[in-house]
Amino acid sequence: MDERRTVKVSKYLSKHLRHEPDRIGISLDPNGWVPVDELLRACADHGLALTRDDLDHVVAVNDKQRFTVEGDRIRANQGHSVRVDLGLPPAEPPAHLYHGTVARVLGTIRAEGLRPMNRHHVHLSPDRETAVRVGARRGAPVVLTVDAGAMHRAGHLFHVSANGVWLTDSVPPAYLRLHG
Repeated sequence: MDERRTVKVSKYLSKHLRHEPDRIGISLDPNGWVPVDELLRACADHGLALTRDDLDHVVAVNDKQRFTVEGDRIRANQGHSVRVDLGLPPAEPPAHLYHGTVARVLGTIRAEGLRPMNRHHVHLSPDRETAVRVGARRGAPVVLTVDAGAMHRAGHLFHVSANGVWLTDSVPPAYLRLHG
């Protein structure tokens, strides 16, 4: 599978495993899983014919490791706007985590902190480089440093997804600083 098709399939899977499963007629279980055969059938029925080898290739080479396959089922690792329980236990975060964004939203972030918006959690990166890549998807990146250690000590819960993205309900402004 060439790189262009791999990216197309990855975006298609992200859309339907995270946001719009019903649009192609699949049902995620409460933990976000769907049988691979059901997903492949639904993709084919909606104009995107994939083999199991194609799917395994996309899962294996995805640079963000967005998907997990366990036996005959698949799910997105995080980023859902549909209600799922990923079953991630609380985890103690490192002292600092990072959030990539763009300058035009800094005023709102300074006033309100980081909110999940249309997702279930705020997504935080374990390193500055990843946060730069995340922010760059929307323009010139700005990186915020999150005092995750202090948040954790204050009782905020953190979870870490299978691909290393840290998740929390929100980040109050007091725990944020513009990365210098």
